[in-house]
Amino acid sequence: MNHTLHAIDYGIILFFLGLTLYFGFIFANKQKTTQNYFLAKGKVPSWAIGMSLLATLISSVTFLGYPGEGYSSNWILLVQGLMVPIVLLGTIWFIVPIFRKVIGLSTYEYFEKRFGRFARYYSSSSFILRQFSGMGTVLFLMAIALGNLTGQSPLLIMLVIGGIIILVNLKGGIEAVIWLDVFQGFMLLASGITCLVVLLYSIKGGFSEAWQIASSKGHTGFGPYELDLSKLTFIVMVINGSFYAIQKYGTDQTVVQRYLTAKTDRQAIRASLMGIFLTVPVWMMFMFIGTLLFVFYQQNPLPEKVQADAVFPYFMMTQLPTGVVGFILSALISAAICSLSADLNSLAAVGVEDYYKVLRPNQSDESYLKASKWIVVLSGVITLLIGALYLSTGSEGVLGIVFTLYAIFSGGIVGIFLLGLLSSRANTQGVNIGIFVCILFTAYAFLTSTQIGLGDQKSLLLDLGAYNFPHHKLMLGVYSHLIVIVVGYVASLFFPAPNCDRNLLLKGWFEDRKKK
Repeated sequence: MNHTLHAIDYGIILFFLGLTLYFGFIFANKQKTTQNYFLAKGKVPSWAIGMSLLATLISSVTFLGYPGEGYSSNWILLVQGLMVPIVLLGTIWFIVPIFRKVIGLSTYEYFEKRFGRFARYYSSSSFILRQFSGMGTVLFLMAIALGNLTGQSPLLIMLVIGGIIILVNLKGGIEAVIWLDVFQGFMLLASGITCLVVLLYSIKGGFSEAWQIASSKGHTGFGPYELDLSKLTFIVMVINGSFYAIQKYGTDQTVVQRYLTAKTDRQAIRASLMGIFLTVPVWMMFMFIGTLLFVFYQQNPLPEKVQADAVFPYFMMTQLPTGVVGFILSALISAAICSLSADLNSLAAVGVEDYYKVLRPNQSDESYLKASKWIVVLSGVITLLIGALYLSTGSEGVLGIVFTLYAIFSGGIVGIFLLGLLSSRANTQGVNIGIFVCILFTAYAFLTSTQIGLGDQKSLLLDLGAYNFPHHKLMLGVYSHLIVIVVGYVASLFFPAPNCDRNLLLKGWFEDRKKK
């Protein structure tokens, strides 16, 4: 691969990095309270919040992981994203108004109001683990890709981009993050469409030939379709994707915080729907780019061995003209910056609301704002350390790894949320028992299904023979939610019925709707 970028490409990248910093500084004077820093309520229009959701969910995992997966396999990992609009169209109407009515900033305040403090800290700590594992992956992917393209040290790239992300959050807060997302969301769309068009024109025979080659080689479709939960199948991804949709849009601070920034419930719902219906086509576009890359390199064999996650960067470097390469790489960097900026702001929100205010109650808002900024710095440094760890150990099949980590760290959160929303009989004692059983199950399933070692010398962390966890790892998260629902509800029957606030229940939302 040619590792040298043209000066024009470097100039374009530096211009967009400078513009990113500018977005942070122009909002710096407005961040005088924690409400402004985390919510900026009513200051951002719904369409901008929708674009922000798009940019937040489209990270370098999408930019590189999806093309890598489309290049090496079919579209099965896309099924998770396709389930999002199906599930959310039936739930977003009550999830948004309930949260906007009963919580101040932290999503996990709902869990405490419904099931007590343990449920809150269990769910918020699961969120933190998921965020750090995902953020480290985003940085790793971006640093590896840019390192291969420029010949620069991936660690140096990681430190520079990480520093910019921390600085933008420190100065501009959520308002800067959202408007930066808007600008860079358009960049992401433009860069993806550009690559798609270039690929279609580069393939001999155009779209019809590309489809025929990809189909004949098993690179289209969402199979295998058999009912086998031990393998990565269509049904496994449908089930996993259904729970993922509820978890991401109903219990994830990064998304729920966007609901709270809108001025009204209607604007929050409109922004959420816009974000959903923009994000899914972008996921599809980048997966299809991977399919087209496979076809292109069937017709034009790779002159050197390139791993699947590096094929897209290789194509950009060798097939795109000067200037366009710089723009596409700027979009890749933007994808990482947008996603990580939102993650850092949300981690700081959870850190202050769920932890710092408990340790230091009754402090001034100025003190909490200062603590928020320290948490941003600390979270940024931890993310950099995780990214550096990935660099030192290497990684393969990043998209699959991210989905697996997400399943492991789900920890039954959707189960807690659905019990809280749907059952007035579920109570604190029963749900705590459900969480405890879920933790035991997750530990067992993880230990008996995870292999360590190199090459053919891999062994399970814990081998129980016929009693090992028999199904695919993505089912681990699904089962953890179901365990909390079943065990939590049954255990609740052995304790007195709670005096439940109707505003925390779906039934209360229906009653309010009837009164209007």
